[in-house]
Amino acid sequence: MTVRNLDALFRPKSVAVIGASERPGSTGAMVWSRVLEGGFEGPLWPVNPKYGTLSGHPVIGDVGDLPQAPTVALICTPATTWPSIIHKLGGLGTRAAIIVGETRCDDDRLALRHALAAARPHLLRIVGPG
Repeated sequence: MTVRNLDALFRPKSVAVIGASERPGSTGAMVWSRVLEGGFEGPLWPVNPKYGTLSGHPVIGDVGDLPQAPTVALICTPATTWPSIIHKLGGLGTRAAIIVGETRCDDDRLALRHALAAARPHLLRIVGPG
């Protein structure tokens, strides 16, 4: 494994939480609350078309509408969405993405392969799932 873009993971300047939520028990809610509790001081964007605001932060409806490329994106969405999200993030110039989830079936593994292929031309570092 190369070290390309690992600095973005450990010292991000901005973070997007794709699938951020307030639905109790959801991955998006857990990750969003942990990011807030961690006290990250840079730009922080929740992304989810279902909300207008989360914890006082305006919510972005779609990854393509982010005001700038997040250094790191935390992806808390179903596997079927990973390839298109990674493609959009790569086009924006995001340097690293963490897929928070698991590949539980062949369809999930196929989605992961497509997400990795979408990341490759942009040199976007993917961590996860699992």
